[in-house]
Amino acid sequence: MCKIVRQLSLFALLSLVFASVVGLPLNQSQRDTLLAQISAVRPDLQFEIIGPAPVAELYEVQVINGPVLYVSADGEYFFDGSLFRVEEGGFVDIAAKRLNAQRKKMLDAVDPQTMIIYTPQIQRRATITVFTDIDCGYCRKLHREMDELLSYGIEVRYLAYPRAGIGSDSYRKIATAWCADDPNATMTALKAGDSVAMNVCSDNPVAAHFALGGAMGVSGTPAIVLADGTLLPGYRPAAAFAELLGLATR
Repeated sequence: MCKIVRQLSLFALLSLVFASVVGLPLNQSQRDTLLAQISAVRPDLQFEIIGPAPVAELYEVQVINGPVLYVSADGEYFFDGSLFRVEEGGFVDIAAKRLNAQRKKMLDAVDPQTMIIYTPQIQRRATITVFTDIDCGYCRKLHREMDELLSYGIEVRYLAYPRAGIGSDSYRKIATAWCADDPNATMTALKAGDSVAMNVCSDNPVAAHFALGGAMGVSGTPAIVLADGTLLPGYRPAAAFAELLGLATR
């Protein structure tokens, strides 16, 4: 049984970061011991050992559909939250950096032909991928700024994420956009609240996009993924994206 749950202070975290010895990979017996220890307390959760953390005697353990924990080899101590590495010029969030790389890999594997893409008429200078939902007010607000986004040279790639789930009215609406002869125009009409006949084709990619969003950590819309895999939850104005991407000057 887990004896203590420690929430480390920032000072303690930074002290750990300066440790130079990284934990060795666990053998099967050690892995079983660690998982058994933490699973005994929360049998309702599933855990997966990622590997040694970048500090001595700690291991990264993923709670499936939950946070990353930093756990001692015997499974008796852990903390959750961000682990930072001290680098010249600032702190680096270790888990975020790893997750960004994973998201980028997953995103790169998506066929662009399964997306609804709005491409700028000027030279493309950046790309954002947006998990979107027709019934999401902030998704509609972001879409109303499409012309401004395009004017900065930002290409917008849509993936479907009906928040109400597969089979819902939201699913049928967004699938209709993907099944239309003109997906871009249909997406714009639906987000404007226009009446559009529902058309759910059997080969639409909405379920696959929805599953991908879950795997990437999307929990709401709009959720924007940058080219490097950074996940930005929630609405931001077009001008804020331009500034973030270094495109403030048109």
